[in-house]
Amino acid sequence: MNVCYLSLGSNQKNPERQIRQAIKEIKQIPSTCLIKVSRLYWNKAWGFENQQEFCNVVIEIRTTLLPHKLLKWCQKIENRHKRVRRKFWGPRTLDIDIILYGYRLIRTKDLIVPHPCFLLRDFVLVPLRELNSNLKIPNYT
Repeated sequence: MNVCYLSLGSNQKNPERQIRQAIKEIKQIPSTCLIKVSRLYWNKAWGFENQQEFCNVVIEIRTTLLPHKLLKWCQKIENRHKRVRRKFWGPRTLDIDIILYGYRLIRTKDLIVPHPCFLLRDFVLVPLRELNSNLKIPNYT
């Protein structure tokens, strides 16, 4: 089983409810177990500032799915939540990012792991530290 960390964020259509529902749906992904869920964190939007605050959470899962298969499942869940991909860093009903997938370094057109911006984002780092204060981050620079 691979230990993975996912970041979930929302700032539209009752963000807290979107996050909680997405966590329930992640629990249904085949060959995947939900291990831990951080507290909810509210923060200003990253990128475009003229939008509502985001609700964010980080979860720890274990999965035997390959990284791109996990990505497809995350995208299915985003789509069920009516995720619209119009504006980069724009408002969204749900955003699910694969932050870490074990100690793997992945660089493809569709997926980069560790997530390229997570070290710059307190709304990922703080809940990640909450879940695992001894986490070792793969060197990907």
